[in-house]
Amino acid sequence: MSIPTSGAPAADTRERWRTASLTEVWLRPGDWYHPAVDALVEALVAGRSPEMASHRLGTARSAAGIGLDETLDDLACLYRSLGEPLDVDAVRGAAQGWVQVRERDPAPTGVRDPATGLPTADYLGERLRETYGRATDDEGVPGTHCLVVLDVAVDSLGAWQRMARAASVGNTLDQVFGPGHPMAALSDGVFAVLCERGTETTRLAQSVRIIVERNAEVLGVSESLRRPVRVWVERLPETHESALDLIKHLRR
Repeated sequence: MSIPTSGAPAADTRERWRTASLTEVWLRPGDWYHPAVDALVEALVAGRSPEMASHRLGTARSAAGIGLDETLDDLACLYRSLGEPLDVDAVRGAAQGWVQVRERDPAPTGVRDPATGLPTADYLGERLRETYGRATDDEGVPGTHCLVVLDVAVDSLGAWQRMARAASVGNTLDQVFGPGHPMAALSDGVFAVLCERGTETTRLAQSVRIIVERNAEVLGVSESLRRPVRVWVERLPETHESALDLIKHLRR
């Protein structure tokens, strides 16, 4: 869709935002523009609170099937392009708008959790089945693989806070571990990554806590995190069935 032009300050701001987003985070250039983009830009140019316009943008992104992580990353690009800290009211508005649409019309169950962008626990269980299936008598799974578990859960959070936190953590795990590590959102605030055992895994586990807290601060969701964030390496049991029981336990 073509992007209409309006007043020079608003048009310049929008184009800087679009360029930053398409360069850094946005997955499909053709669906970035929506009239809600203009509403948010105009609110900022006019010095008004961004919350209402950001809420509209979150609603539009959710209705278009765009994940919350990508929605908030895009919003962060706007403020980076302006050289300004991310406005917590803007994050709250976008997250609330996104959540309202998803609660009204829930996404069908699949292999990915729409809030985090991460695979589901069932997907991780299937990848564990494959891992145990490849194991040999000489080298069992407990000696070759482990789970890195992250717990950021906090009680009494609102829906938008949970969603914004989930998006932030999901994005961080992708950033730290990359596509070569099966990972999943196990429950609200608990995440797991399947890794090969080794010194690199220990290093990544130590790093992920720092990056999770830093990214949450950038997105203005630090108060939604457990303090301190818990990260540990979980030993896998001898059988796939026991590994599934372990996942169920971690989900509680």
